[in-house]
Amino acid sequence: MTSLMKRSVFAVVLALAAVGCGDTSGQSPTRLVINSLNATGASGSGGVLESDVKTGGSTFADTGSVTFGLIMRDQTNPSPTDLNQVTMTRYHVAYRRTDGRNVQGVDVPYAFDSAFTVTVPAGGSGSVGFELVRITAKDEAPLKALAVNGDVIYAIAEVTFYGRDLSGNDVSASGTIGITFANFADAAK
Repeated sequence: MTSLMKRSVFAVVLALAAVGCGDTSGQSPTRLVINSLNATGASGSGGVLESDVKTGGSTFADTGSVTFGLIMRDQTNPSPTDLNQVTMTRYHVAYRRTDGRNVQGVDVPYAFDSAFTVTVPAGGSGSVGFELVRITAKDEAPLKALAVNGDVIYAIAEVTFYGRDLSGNDVSASGTIGITFANFADAAK
């Protein structure tokens, strides 16, 4: 199987895995779901990110976007009220390689936490952008070495989002997105 075919198969598998699931535990009558989780970085977009460790000699962060929705847990009374709206305030990104080598700072970038604020209204949806791969990760092992050694790392980023409904109940949802880390050829100028 050629390298291009392997990347294509990998992309399809990870795109299918990118569908998010909601929190199945907790006290909130509302279940948060991820309707979409996509890469919006400079090196590609959609369900799989091609994370370029160096672009024209510079380093850039890779971003993502997420769209949330709400589902009532009690489907016998599926009409949400204003108290069911959820405000998301933070997220956690952790990476794992597809070959099973997962030591942070050696095999994969370090996991991190960050914040944003978006409110998902009752009966509606909410979208927000977020940082998926930090600039600092591209200047640390193992990504820094990719700028010169020509290697490629296939990874999956698991992103967990956290928030609360207006009644004060914690809610969360997790989703995954595939990432190919490499020093991709820069476009001709």
